[in-house]
Formats: sequence, structure tokens, C-alpha cells
Amino acid sequence: MTTTEKLEVKLDKGISTFLKTSKIAVRKQVTYAEFLEDKMLIIIAIRTGIPYSLFDLIQNYTPFSESDWANFLDISTKSLQRYRVSSEHHFKPIHSEKIIEMAEVTKVGLDVFGSIEKLKLWLNTPNFALGNLMPIELLKDSYGKELVISELTRINHGILV
Repeated sequence: MTTTEKLEVKLDKGISTFLKTSKIAVRKQVTYAEFLEDKMLIIIAIRTGIPYSLFDLIQNYTPFSESDWANFLDISTKSLQRYRVSSEHHFKPIHSEKIIEMAEVTKVGLDVFGSIEKLKLWLNTPNFALGNLMPIELLKDSYGKELVISELTRINHGILV
């Protein structure tokens, strides 16, 4: 079993635990991949607030560093480290939404490139279709995230600018 597969198993358990402890009504066991496809479940999760324990699993699954996460969430790395110590921390809805958005970018990127290493390289390489910016630079806001996902989708369909 690869490292990515092990992380996916942990994410499946993490999502399951989060949904049970949050008392979010689901009729069946939900995997991480299914969670990311269910927009209504995502909305409820965002409003509930992502717990640090689930964020930690997502953070380990994505190609983003702790300083990237601090930048995306607009909080300091010290705050992230404090949240780690108090594992009961739940992120505010605005932060929870950003966490889910980065999880979505990672999912689409892995579908396109097949590995975290290749996705990370693409995210950190200037892209002509994105105004010669590195895709990672666009991920701080929702509009930029949509541009990045659109570009990944075009790559996946062989449409190169």
C-alpha cells in the first residue's frame, strides 16, 4: 500500500468520525472522495466547522506546506501550531471553506497528474494560461481557485493554451 493510499484510508476514517461526532445526518458510510462530491454535505461541514484532527489529515494529503496553509487561511503559522496542541479546535466556517477548497484542488490535481510530486511541481511553475503566475499564487481566493481548477480540467481533457 502506497503512502497516498494509506493517507486516503486515514481520510476516509477521519471523514466518517467527523460526520458521526458532528451529528450530521448521513445514511451510509461516506468516504473522503464521496464527501468531496457531495456539495450539500460540504456546506453542512463548513457551517459545522472542520476540526483540527480532520484538517491535519487533509494537510498531510495535500502538496501544501504549513506556511502555504497559513497564507490560504490568512492566519499565522503560530496559530496553526497552537491549534495542533489543542486538538479540540474547530475552524471557523470561512477557514473550513478554504480547507475544503484546497482539498478539492488536490483531488482534481491528483486526477490529472497522478502524484502529489507532479502536482506540486505544476503548482509551483509559472503557467502561461494563468498569466505566467504560479497556480499556487492564485489559490488564496475563490476566483483564483476556480481558474486553477479550470486549467487542471483543460489539461485533463488535452486542451492546452
